Amino acid sequence: MENNKIAVGLDIGTTKIVAMIGRKNEYDKIEVVGIGKAKSLGVKRGVVSNITQTIQSIQQAVEEAESVSGHKIEDVVVGIAGQHIRSLHHSDYITRDNADEVIDDSDIEDLVNQVHKLVMLPGEEIIHVLPQEFKVDSQADIKEPIGMYGGRLEANFHVVVGQVSSIRNIGRCVKSAGLDLSDITLEPLASASAVLSQEEKEAGVALIDIGGGTTDLAIFKDGIIRHTAVIPFGGNVITDDIKEGCSIIEKQAELLKVKFGSAWPGENKETEIVSIPGLRGREPKEITLKNLSKIIHARVQEIIEHVYLEIKNYGHETQKRKLIAGIVLTGGGSQLKHLRQLVEYITGMDARIGFPNEHLAGDSDDILSSPSYATAVGLLMQGLHKDQKEVEVQEEVIEDVVPENQVVENIPEPEEIAEPVKEEKPKKKKSFFEKFTEGLKDFLDNAE
Repeated sequence: MENNKIAVGLDIGTTKIVAMIGRKNEYDKIEVVGIGKAKSLGVKRGVVSNITQTIQSIQQAVEEAESVSGHKIEDVVVGIAGQHIRSLHHSDYITRDNADEVIDDSDIEDLVNQVHKLVMLPGEEIIHVLPQEFKVDSQADIKEPIGMYGGRLEANFHVVVGQVSSIRNIGRCVKSAGLDLSDITLEPLASASAVLSQEEKEAGVALIDIGGGTTDLAIFKDGIIRHTAVIPFGGNVITDDIKEGCSIIEKQAELLKVKFGSAWPGENKETEIVSIPGLRGREPKEITLKNLSKIIHARVQEIIEHVYLEIKNYGHETQKRKLIAGIVLTGGGSQLKHLRQLVEYITGMDARIGFPNEHLAGDSDDILSSPSYATAVGLLMQGLHKDQKEVEVQEEVIEDVVPENQVVENIPEPEEIAEPVKEEKPKKKKSFFEKFTEGLKDFLDNAE
C-alpha cells in the first residue's frame, strides 16, 4: 500500500514554480512520476507579490505535472523562503509530574509547545521549532532523551520565525489554485534534505541554495540544524546588473549569463566578444566576455560575502563549531561557471556543487538531478516522509479510542465530519507545525 502512496512537492520560487509528483520505490528511493514547471511571475525575492499571477503559475505547473503523470494532484507540500525569515536560539524546560516514568513523545511535545508561547514581534509567527540538544536533570548534551528517567527536561531550540502575512499569502495561492496544503517547510531545510549526506551533516556543513530571488543558507553540525538564514538576493540581481551594465534587455542578459557568464574574470581574454542583435533595426551591440564576467564577479562576490558573514556569525571560526565538510552549493545559481572556485577563494572552505540525486531512483531523468530542482525534490521527500509517518502512527493508534473533544475542535460543517476524524487519529503525534498548518487551513477556510 505504502509504495503506491504519492506525494507532491510544490516549489514556489521567484524564477519558476515547480510541481513534482513522486512515490517511494521498493529500494526506498524516490521515483518521480511527473514534473511540471511554469514561469513564476508573481513572486519577488521569495515573497508573493501578485496573488493572481502566482495562482495562474501554480495551476499551470500542476496541470503539466498531472498530464505527464496521469495522477490527480490534491494536496501539496510547499516551501517558504523570503527575506522575512529569521532564526533565533532559545532554551526552555518543563518539570515533569512524575520523574519515575520514562520520558516519551508527549513530554517533548509539551516542551515544544512551551517554546511556541514565546512572544514574537507583531505580525510574526513561529514556523519551525527544532530541538538542538537536550538536558535531563543535570546531564547535558543528550541527543535523544526518549526512554530516560528525569524530572526536569530542558532543551536548546533553533526557532525559525516568519511573517504571518507572507505565509498566509502562500496558503491563499495554493488554496485558490484548488489544492490542499498538507505541510509548509522552510526551503533551505528542504534543499538540505535533498542534497546533503548524513556524514556531511555530522561533520558540519553549510548549504547555500542560490535561487533567483533569494539565497538560502542552512548550517548543520553533529547531524543537527544549527543556523538558517535567507539573504534577499540571488541570480536575478546578477541578471539586472548585466542588463544595466551592457544596456540590453532582460531576456538577452539572462541568456548571456547562462551561456557565457563566469564568476572569475581572469578566465576570459580581451578578444572574446559576443554580438547581441539590436532592438528593432538598431545596430548590434558588442560585449566583451571579460566585461561580462567582471559584472558577474562583483555581484557574486557580494552574495558570497553576505553568506560568509552568516557562517561566521554562527561561529565557524571556533574549534567546536568548525564546518569540516565545508560548503555545498545548490539551486539554479550554483550552475554559474567557476562559482565553486570563487567560493573556495573567498571563504577558504572546501566547496562542492550539490545535486539532488542521492535519494532519487537510479533510472531518474537527468534533468531532475539539476541543482535547480533541489528544493522541489526536498519538498517531495518531506511529503513522502510525512505520509509514511502517518501510516505508521495510524497503525499504532488504531486500537486507541480518540477522545471526543479532540475531534470536535475544528469541524466547520457537518458534511465534513468523515474527513477530519480520519485525519485526527494520528493527532497524538502531530508536531506543532502540523497544527500550525491546520490553523492556517482553518483561517483560509473562514476567509472565503
